Amino acid sequence: MTAAPARSRLHIIHVDLDAFFAAVEQRDHPELRGKPVIVGGDPHSRGVVSTCSYEARKFGVHSAMPLRTALQLCPQGIFVPVDGRKYQRVSRDVMAVLKRFTPTVEQVSIDEAFLDVAGSEALFGDAREIGRRIKVEVVEVTGLTVSVGVATTKLVAKVASDLRKPDGLVIVEPGEEAAFLAPLEIRRLWGIGPKTAERLHGLGIRTVGELAALPISALTRELGDHGGTLHDRALGVDADPVTGGGDPAKSVSHETTFAVDVSDPAEIDRTLLALTEGVTARLRSAGIRAGTVAVKVRDSQFRTVTRQRTLSEPSDLTEQIWRVAVELARPEIRGKKIRLLGVSATQLGAPEQISMFEVADQKQRRVVEATDAVRRKFGDRAVTRASLLDRPLPAPFERDPNSAVEGRVGLPKLDDD
Repeated sequence: MTAAPARSRLHIIHVDLDAFFAAVEQRDHPELRGKPVIVGGDPHSRGVVSTCSYEARKFGVHSAMPLRTALQLCPQGIFVPVDGRKYQRVSRDVMAVLKRFTPTVEQVSIDEAFLDVAGSEALFGDAREIGRRIKVEVVEVTGLTVSVGVATTKLVAKVASDLRKPDGLVIVEPGEEAAFLAPLEIRRLWGIGPKTAERLHGLGIRTVGELAALPISALTRELGDHGGTLHDRALGVDADPVTGGGDPAKSVSHETTFAVDVSDPAEIDRTLLALTEGVTARLRSAGIRAGTVAVKVRDSQFRTVTRQRTLSEPSDLTEQIWRVAVELARPEIRGKKIRLLGVSATQLGAPEQISMFEVADQKQRRVVEATDAVRRKFGDRAVTRASLLDRPLPAPFERDPNSAVEGRVGLPKLDDD
C-alpha cells in the first residue's frame, strides 16, 4: 500500500452543477427563485425526489426521498416535473464550456465532470486559474453556478467540490491532501457506504484522519483488501486517471443500491427490468447495439460477483437483454439478501457494423420504436410497463450515482449536491 500521496502539481478539476435540475427550473421561472423547489412530479404519486433547491433542503428534503415524504416535510414546497430533455440540453452546454479548456473531460453524470488540465496551462494559466475561469464562463453561458474542486487527484478534487456548495471553489495544494481530508467524516470517501461506516464506527473510526492513522493490518482484518484501499484513500492517494478526449463509449451500465436488502426474486426481476430499460433506451438513442450483457450482484455481506454472456446476435431490445440478465442473476441470488444490482451492455457497435441482417422480431421492434417516440414527446414516464407499476421506480434522471456510460457519454445521477 502507498504510505503517502506522491507530491504532484495541481492538474485535476472536478466541476459539479449546484442543485442542477432545481436550478434550471429557477433560472427559467423567475417566480421560483428563493423558494423551495422540488423536482420529481406529483407529490401524491409514488415517485421520488430527483433533486431539490437549497431552500427545500433546509426542511430535510433530499434526492431519492419519496415525494409524499417530501410533501410532509415541506408542505409549502413547489413540486415540478422532471424535464429530462431540457436538462440534457443544458448539460451539453456546460460540457462544451469545459472542453474549451481541455479535451480530457470525463463526464461522470449529467451534472458533473472531471478535467485533466495538465496540458492546458500555456493557454489558460494553471489549474487554479482554470477553475476560476470555468466558474465564470458557466455562469455566462448558462446562468447557473458550479462548485469546483482543484487537486492532484480525482478523489480529492471531488471531495473538495462538495465542501462549499453552492458556488464554491476549493483548492487543495500538493502535499496537503491528507491534512485536508483528516477532519472530514468518513462517509466523504469513495467506497464507504452506511454498512462500511457502521463497521468502522465499531472500531472507533469517525473521521478520515482516524482512518488514516489506523494500522492497515487492523483494517484488512475487518474489511479485507478493501480496508487497504480505504487507507490509501484516507491519505488522498488515488491513481485513477481522467479518461476522456473523444473515445467512443465502451459500455453502458445502470446499477442501483437497495435502501433495504432484498431477497424476493420477483422484486429482483422487476429491478433488473427497470435497469435494463435504462440501458437499452441509451443504446437505441445512440443507434448502437450490445454484443454482450453482464450483471453485477452484491449481497448483504458485500460479496460482489459479475456474470456476463455474449448474445447470439447484438441487440438493443429490452426484452431480449432483460431475459439474459435474469438468467445470469438468478444463480447468484438464491438464498441471499441482495444489496446492489447492476446491468451493463458491452461490445457496442452500430447495427451495420455488428450484424448483416435484422435479428429482432419486427413486431417487437415496431412496438419499441413507437414507445420511444411517445417518451421523447411526452416524457419518460409517459409509458410504463405494467410489471413496474407496483414498485417505486426512479425517473429517467433518478438513478444510483454509480450508473455510468464508460467513455465520453455522460449519464444523469441522483443530484444531492
